[in-house]
Amino acid sequence: MHIRQLAVIGAGQMGSGIAQVMAQEGKTVFLYDITEACVLKGIGRIEKNLTRDLAKGRKTKEKKKQYFPKFTR
Repeated sequence: MHIRQLAVIGAGQMGSGIAQVMAQEGKTVFLYDITEACVLKGIGRIEKNLTRDLAKGRKTKEKKKQYFPKFTR
């Protein structure tokens, strides 16, 4: 069985972390939470993590750009 997309319910620290890892694996991620503001905060957390990885040389700009179209809210 090949999973191409998944939903993560809860965009807090754990949910956004799971969403990030799955997006890095090439999956389309549907991120849900109680409010749109919570989802945006979770996506912001992912952005912050990827920016930190970029600064430390663990990710490239191209890789970072590849991950963000993978998120749907």
